[in-house]
Order: sequence, then C-alpha cells, then structure tokens
Amino acid sequence: MASHLIQGRRVETPVRVRDASMGAAMYLVRADAARAVLAYSGMDVTEVLPGKAVCTLVFVRYRDSDLGGYGEFGVGFLVRPPGAGPAPRRSPLAGLKDVRRSGSGVFVHWLPVDQGFTLEAGRDIWGFPKELADIDVRLATPYKRCVLRKDGRLVIDLLIRPGIPLGSPPLPGGAAPDAYTRLEGLTRRVPWTARPRGVRWRPGGALIRLGNHPVAKELSELGLPKRALMTATAGHLAMAFEEAEEVREA
Repeated sequence: MASHLIQGRRVETPVRVRDASMGAAMYLVRADAARAVLAYSGMDVTEVLPGKAVCTLVFVRYRDSDLGGYGEFGVGFLVRPPGAGPAPRRSPLAGLKDVRRSGSGVFVHWLPVDQGFTLEAGRDIWGFPKELADIDVRLATPYKRCVLRKDGRLVIDLLIRPGIPLGSPPLPGGAAPDAYTRLEGLTRRVPWTARPRGVRWRPGGALIRLGNHPVAKELSELGLPKRALMTATAGHLAMAFEEAEEVREA
C-alpha cells in the first residue's frame, strides 16, 4: 500500500470505486491510423484482424469512490504489452494467437474528467492523461448518452442503445487487461480490477456526432463515426486501481 498527498489529502492505493455506471463502444479502426495516433507512446496496437486495431470510447459516472464523485470520458486502444516481441505475420488468426501468446493491455490515450481533485490524483498517482472538460453523462434512461465539450467546443456526442442482459460479468474474478499510460515522458503500467453488475451488450448500437475540437478531428482520422463492433453498459461497477509501475524502455 502506498500513500499520495493530493491537494492536502492522503490517497492510498489501491484506490477503490465502490459504485459507478458506464457505457462503452468498441470500434475496429485502421491499424496504421491508430499507430499514428499513438506514435508518442512507444507502444504498438494489437492487430486483432489484419490491418485492424481496436479503439474503445467509454464514459463513466462515478458515484462513490476514494476520489469523490465525477464524470469521465476515455479513449483507449488495445495494445501489445511491452516486451511482447515482434508482431506475428499477418494472417486471419494472427491477432488471436498474439493475444493468447503475449496477452494484451489497454493504452489510455485521453481521459477528460469534470472535477479537479480526480484530475490531479489521476495524473500524479498513475500518469493518466486527465484534462478538465464539460462532461454531461446521462444514464437514467435506457438510452445512455454522453456529451463532451472542451474549451467551449463540442468534441463528441455519443449515444448507446440498450442491449440484452449479459448473464455473467465479462471479467471473471475481476481480472482486467492492464492499463498503460504515457505522461511527461514516462510510461506506466496500472493493474486494476473491475466487477460489473447489470451488464447489457449488443453488436453495433452506438450513434456518434463529432464536433470541431482537435480531438474530434483525431477521431475522424480513425474513421469515426462508423458502425460500432459492439457496445456495452453496466448499471453498477466496482473497481480498484493498484499502484502504477514504471515501464522501462528497452
């Protein structure tokens, strides 16, 4: 257990989220475009299909957590862990074989939030690329929606249609792919767990409207808006974030 002083308050890891709700949309995007976006990170995307990478958009309303209550939006990519070795030759099953052999992680590319305390804690403890933004998360109706604005400009309006109930959580035992971050020249690995309840999912199911913010342009260069590979929502979500570990460059 480690302790961090954030705005005069002690925060200990693991940092726990006792109750949150979320919506997420997963997209197949061009691997070359995703690599261009992540060029600064030193990490490579997982090609789940030849020439295709996975980009996930997620919005969360934290109701009860060690960092307080706040809204959050995330842009992440499925990546090959450091030290995974050379990528396999392209073939229809190469991506699946690569994940089985080397595992996978999620690189957190952008993570705006709407409260200052979680912004400072996220950056200081884990190196999460948190920025302040205006985040309107609407989760009270079957259609889940997030409208994100930054610097007075629309970034994205994401709506997720209701899916079918999932009988069991998609993360058995709470296990989740490690999160990776890159901030101020330092790459970190963040182990975490998630225990969702009230999960619904479906193929497709997302509607996107992009604004005129530079991040919206970046998303458009990935090919968005387009049909989602799948969408998911969770009515209740508990999480725990462990201490970050620095990733040494080879």
